[in-house]
Amino acid sequence: MISPSGADQPASAHDPSAITIFAPAGIGEVMPGADLGAVILAAIEADPRGPLQDGDVIVVTSKIISKAEGRVEHGSRRAELISSATRRTVARRGETRIVRTYGGLTVAAAGIARSNVSAESILLLPRDADASAAELHQRLVAATGRRLGVVVSDTAGRPWRMGQTDQAIGICGVRALDNYAGRWDAYGNELQITAMAVADELAAAADLVKGKLRGRPVAVVRGLEQLVGETDSSSRELLRDEAKDMFSFGSQEAVLAAALAATGQQHRYEELLALDASERTARLLAGTSLGPEAAALLRTIMSVDLVTGGTQQFEIDSRLLETDR
Repeated sequence: MISPSGADQPASAHDPSAITIFAPAGIGEVMPGADLGAVILAAIEADPRGPLQDGDVIVVTSKIISKAEGRVEHGSRRAELISSATRRTVARRGETRIVRTYGGLTVAAAGIARSNVSAESILLLPRDADASAAELHQRLVAATGRRLGVVVSDTAGRPWRMGQTDQAIGICGVRALDNYAGRWDAYGNELQITAMAVADELAAAADLVKGKLRGRPVAVVRGLEQLVGETDSSSRELLRDEAKDMFSFGSQEAVLAAALAATGQQHRYEELLALDASERTARLLAGTSLGPEAAALLRTIMSVDLVTGGTQQFEIDSRLLETDR
């Protein structure tokens, strides 16, 4: 049970003072074509805290959805599949890539997982996690008659922060954002832009009881029924508009993107980003008609390390960017 501070304040249906989260045992290995709804219901009903109640949110790790959907591939295809899932590379250090997928997620390795599958296999994200959440939601509601929410979660790293946490990549029947704009705080200040990513918070909280190695890929969050009932919600509500994204490139990638834009070669971004630094600069300059002084200036700009302020090359431990997920 998780209880916030301020327990002396009166609770209401819209201001819960406690929530309960539990992860049932008994899911087992999920095979392609499995009826996830039946598997999840059986596990929850066998748990002492089951069965499902009105207002429950079921948080499901994306890996078991991917397994049920047959999204398993041979590990030898990993680099190829990362490229095919990539709409744009945000940052790259050697073979480690943080990319924006066609689904709009910004994640390491396009979300392709190497954990909780056989050593020679990899696991792709669901093709459409919102659709997967909607299908599971329909199955669970039809079987129970309850008002439920479903969140499909996946692990991701975060800029500026060490470690990983789970986030919502698919939702149905539960609010994505809780918008506080127009509300007033205890000091009489009107909130302007605050919007809590409640679906992400549900995913992260559920992971505390699911864990990574416990074999419990499903959790039930109980006590937040005020967030449940919006069947037209979508995880895309959680994606920042690219026009408003102040961090859409890594430091080196921002320099490259600016140099390409200045020389009319924007279409070469992915091609040049895949090269090492010296070859990247040479190929960039080969596509221009700059004079010696301008070329020298561009060469200097391309060698700048925005992290240290110098022009030396640096190594980044890929473990900080990409985990075994």
